[in-house]
Amino acid sequence: MGKRLRGWVILLIMGMAWGLSFSLARVAASAGIHPFSITFWEALGAGGTLILVCLVRRRPIPLSRDLLLLYLVAGALGMVVPNAIFFYAAAHVPAGILSISLAVIPLITFVASAALRLERFAPGRAAGVCVGILAILLLVGPQESLPDPAQLPWVLACVGAASCYAGFNIMMSLWKPPGASAFTTTAALFAAASLLLVPVMGATDSFVAPGWPWTEVEWSLLGLGLINAVAFSLFVYLIETAGPVFTSQTSNLVTLFGVLWGIAIFGEQNSVWVWLSLATMMLAITLVTPRRAETAPA
Repeated sequence: MGKRLRGWVILLIMGMAWGLSFSLARVAASAGIHPFSITFWEALGAGGTLILVCLVRRRPIPLSRDLLLLYLVAGALGMVVPNAIFFYAAAHVPAGILSISLAVIPLITFVASAALRLERFAPGRAAGVCVGILAILLLVGPQESLPDPAQLPWVLACVGAASCYAGFNIMMSLWKPPGASAFTTTAALFAAASLLLVPVMGATDSFVAPGWPWTEVEWSLLGLGLINAVAFSLFVYLIETAGPVFTSQTSNLVTLFGVLWGIAIFGEQNSVWVWLSLATMMLAITLVTPRRAETAPA
């Protein structure tokens, strides 16, 4: 398999896998599993898998005071807080709409990066942000867009969760202690997120242990953990082999497959406004995707 074809295959696998996570989250949340518990099992599954990979590859996770602080803050901002919000919303909002509302992550990341002068301002990418705002308005504005108007606050909550993910992206680009790599940092932040959730679940009495025999709920929790471990590993590999510009196209595929999985698994029927929002959001992501000449700070 040629290098370019392999890159496209990996991109497709990541889009399908991360797109499926929206439906798996809805399965677990709709079954009444507390969002803190879903986040815990997702973080534990992903962290355990990645740490095992690190051990097999003999890549120990570096530890220092600065790195421990990085892992804890990254685990809270990039996993605990946004995922808990997302899983609360997953019990109330169709999987396809969840994927569209979280697609604003690259848009928010670009705005913050430009404001902090981490990236050069580009009119085309700024236009992409405006198109993204239009996509959200198409999703939440028309009365006929959402299946139930009561879902509106949950969609807006997902946009708030997307802001946390964008903040995590910015933090990881600014805070790079010596000795930390993208792969080992991700393994450690997943582990840190699971540890942070232990006292939270104890205080809220929200821990849910897997039952036996396993049902679709337990399988969905396992799937969430494995998806994050495998897809992120592929994400890091693709950045190293194909570059960040090519890899950034993942966002379009995740959004598209999030909608398609919702149709395939739950039989979701989306209004014309949702489809317009999806098309508009994918255009926005395409416009915001960095070009090589635009990635350097001004």
